[in-house]
Amino acid sequence: MSRLVGGLGKSTSKITQGLSDLVTKRKLDQDMIDQLEEVLITADLGPKTASRIVTEFAEGRFGKDMDGDEIRAALADVIARILDPVNKPIDFTRRDTGPFTVLVCGVNGVGKTTTIGKMAYNLHKREGKRVMLAAGDTFRAAATEQLKIWAERAGGGIVARDIGADSAAVAYEAYAAAKAEGADVLFIDTAGRLHNKKNLMDELQKIIRVLRKHDENLPHAVILVLDATTGQNAHAQVETFRDMVDVNALVVTKLDGSAKGGVVVGLADRFGLPIIAVGVGEQAEDLQPFHPDAYARSLVGVGV
Repeated sequence: MSRLVGGLGKSTSKITQGLSDLVTKRKLDQDMIDQLEEVLITADLGPKTASRIVTEFAEGRFGKDMDGDEIRAALADVIARILDPVNKPIDFTRRDTGPFTVLVCGVNGVGKTTTIGKMAYNLHKREGKRVMLAAGDTFRAAATEQLKIWAERAGGGIVARDIGADSAAVAYEAYAAAKAEGADVLFIDTAGRLHNKKNLMDELQKIIRVLRKHDENLPHAVILVLDATTGQNAHAQVETFRDMVDVNALVVTKLDGSAKGGVVVGLADRFGLPIIAVGVGEQAEDLQPFHPDAYARSLVGVGV
């Protein structure tokens, strides 16, 4: 909880400052509701989600006296209800046919490679999983070097090829190696793709087609990594990747470097995709499993 509170500090400060400017102790009226909605929009929850929150918040409270603590607690309850349906952790249990296989995608610079490393490390450390990593970002030598370091930390193996190699071939070989070595989980890294570049998205689809030569059920999960600092642009990324490669889970990173923590709430409200982890710092432990109530309370400063 302390890591989450610290990581969301900038977002929390933005919201709590807006609320303190708004409230001493006064009756909840329409003017106050409108101002509260503006505070939520500036925290990157988005207009539609902000409107939903203040509408639910005002039910049964209109005309009543409320102080800042009461408002924050009520907001946390509403936000937690929005977040609760996307609290669906992935079960990384090995399949009878081979390792649980995860394809990780996203645009340039969101932290895909680091996220893979942290997830692999945490699965090994906390659950004793045997992990294998596939260096499918064959455009960046640095990505492969990063994965090698994380593979060592996680006590797992890595399949990598020369720069410019076919990423689909790397994924195919990695699955065969992971299956042969009895790995529980295989993470496949991919190159950073601009979501409006069709040729790069086609390459991502090719990786999936080639993996399915092993097993038509592959990959078992497609995780989209999003950078919180991009704010509302994250919505466009989810739309495109979801349509192209059937994304079924999200990880939101770099929340500690942004005052846009509200974007997680907007994403949950709009898309309903499971949010399996949030990144609130540089350490492996700072990639935390997503807990709706803790996130909601931290975001609006309840008990902080």
